[in-house]
Amino acid sequence: MEVFEAIKSRRSIRHYKSEDVPEEKVNAVLEAALWAPSWKNTQCWRFIVVRDRDTKVKLADTLGEVQGGPNPSTDAVKNAPVLIVVCAKMGRSGYDDERKVATDKGDYWYMFDTGLATQNMVLAAHSLGLASVTAGLFDAPKAGETLGVPGDVGVVMLLPLGYPDEEPEAPRRKELAEVTSQEKYKGS
Repeated sequence: MEVFEAIKSRRSIRHYKSEDVPEEKVNAVLEAALWAPSWKNTQCWRFIVVRDRDTKVKLADTLGEVQGGPNPSTDAVKNAPVLIVVCAKMGRSGYDDERKVATDKGDYWYMFDTGLATQNMVLAAHSLGLASVTAGLFDAPKAGETLGVPGDVGVVMLLPLGYPDEEPEAPRRKELAEVTSQEKYKGS
């Protein structure tokens, strides 16, 4: 699948077939993450692959409500054949060689790095006939507790993965002129 085609045709999928995802495909998706750029090549990302139903249910229970209702990704986290939990080794990304924060973004560079790795994963998954959705509204410390994540590692995102059982339409995208300025910022 050509890159631009993959970018434009990928959708957030919340309903999956019960068909298992072969280990080779899961590993290919994870391998794609390893090729993402990161701050000074620190590769702060860490991944936990969850297939156990009880663990996925516990993680789904950490999801927060959306506008007073259930999180739309709850069923996906519970029922996708695979759940990849994206984590970050803290205190690495965004630091200089003397271990001092290097930018005004501070330690938050780990969010950028894990976001790049996750984008690689969702595009790789799509190219393999798999689907995913990024779930970020959850109680990360509680999820970390469930998974035995140490204190120097932050849980960033839950990424359900499986064969799609729906084909949603593409949501409206803003026009390039709505989000782009030349030379100086213009707009709202």
